[in-house]
Amino acid sequence: MANSTKYWKGIEQLDNDASFVEANKNEFAEELPVTDFLQDKETLSEGTTTRRDFLKYLGFGVAAASLAACETPVTKAIPYLNKPEEITPGVANYYASTFYDGHDYCPVLVKTREGRPIFVKGNTASTLTGGEINARVNASVLSLYDNNRLKNPLVGGKAASWTSIDKELSKALASAKNVKVLSSTIISPSTHKAISEFLSKNGKSETLMLEDEDGNPVPQSSSNSEANHIQYDAISYSGILDANMNSFNKRAIPTYHFENAKSIV
Repeated sequence: MANSTKYWKGIEQLDNDASFVEANKNEFAEELPVTDFLQDKETLSEGTTTRRDFLKYLGFGVAAASLAACETPVTKAIPYLNKPEEITPGVANYYASTFYDGHDYCPVLVKTREGRPIFVKGNTASTLTGGEINARVNASVLSLYDNNRLKNPLVGGKAASWTSIDKELSKALASAKNVKVLSSTIISPSTHKAISEFLSKNGKSETLMLEDEDGNPVPQSSSNSEANHIQYDAISYSGILDANMNSFNKRAIPTYHFENAKSIV
């Protein structure tokens, strides 16, 4: 936490005297006691300064410049009043999870410290992937600490609160005759259940699948449904799924064993 308290070195700074303003224009507002610091009579200009005095001068100059150039922020460490049982400061915890962003999917282990995810690696207990992940999954934790991420919803390009958004959406849904939920392909059963419950309150609970990445064809919903869920992917696999269905009578995305190939074009 940055220090917001302002201090004055003296009355002259508080009153902003002319002498203080003039001295403050220099790199160092106060004269550095270099002569007193160097105990020997030799000076740097005479070229006879000893190695020891040169190092003293250099170290003092760097320290003085650092203190004059910046103001050290105040950092406060607040201990736990009631420490969570699963958190021990300095000791990492691992949680099994699943990564899916509409493109990559794999079981993962998330390393956390004091509740903050800091590393993602593959879950070796998975019989599906055997703990293998790619670079995109490994680097996904960086997006959690992206300062350019949106921190609140936007309305017309301006920041808004979740409370105002909920009120506006509630009014719009109350008067809407057709409700569409648009998302990328969702493979989470809990998310599907949440969407179904939402649709059941706003019309028929039906799902319209434009594209199916799982390889299973899903019937299209009727056009007169009052509420439905549309799944659409920016990176679509429908082309290769349709081609494999026509060529091999199997709607699936192949896995290539390049180690068994005689030549690769």
